[in-house]
Amino acid sequence: MASSSVRALGGLSGRLTKMSLENRTVLGHGIRNFRKERALTSAERSSSPASAGRGRGKGPDGVVKREPIEKHSWKPGNVLSPVPVVLVSCGAMRGWKPNLITIAWTGNVCSEPPLLSISVRPERYSHEIIETTREFVVNVPSLRQAKAVDWCGVVSGRSEDKFAGAGLTPAPALKVGCPIVLECPLNIECRVRNSLRLGSHTLFVAEVVAVQVTSALIDARGRLRLEKGGLLAFAHGQYFALGRCIGRFGFSVQKHKGRARR
Repeated sequence: MASSSVRALGGLSGRLTKMSLENRTVLGHGIRNFRKERALTSAERSSSPASAGRGRGKGPDGVVKREPIEKHSWKPGNVLSPVPVVLVSCGAMRGWKPNLITIAWTGNVCSEPPLLSISVRPERYSHEIIETTREFVVNVPSLRQAKAVDWCGVVSGRSEDKFAGAGLTPAPALKVGCPIVLECPLNIECRVRNSLRLGSHTLFVAEVVAVQVTSALIDARGRLRLEKGGLLAFAHGQYFALGRCIGRFGFSVQKHKGRARR
């Protein structure tokens, strides 16, 4: 009885050992196949057009590899993009009627004192107005004024009342004699400090003397929320809507506080 029990136990042990070896073999094949599939998927991702567009990707060995970036020579010109596109209002003083001109060559040039610049062709009707009055307002438009912005850039104020034609409202400025555009979310009142004939354009450098902001863009804490303004941009002859915010200045070095463990 004892010897038969020992033989039975020995047979069972052998069968269990064989089953364990078979399971390990199956498991080993499964792990190797999984690794191969994961490597293949990684290689496919790294060779996809989206990955190639980023200039780098991971190869089958998991090593980051930089994809070649091809460059072409382009003729020198005004290709800096995107840039803001604004409606500059002027006139309504010294015998000049109110006028608007669409300008994309504009930007901040100094913080203290706050200065910005606009560039205007001498043959434009607004050029003589600004040169004479030495004042203008940079009105920053939203998507709602996109059509008006374009229209004001293709017709002349010599023959058109641009405020009426564009369906825009002239409103009083705080510090300068020319009107602001009421519908634009941001109005920057300026006085010319310097002008420079550069070639095709005259550069007017002006001091910001007052700013008006649509109340809806100021939050409960008194912060200016321009991302809510639906602002426009201009690039290579085309208008664009600004996209989502991807970070604040300095976000690349900002240290994030770790979440407390529960």
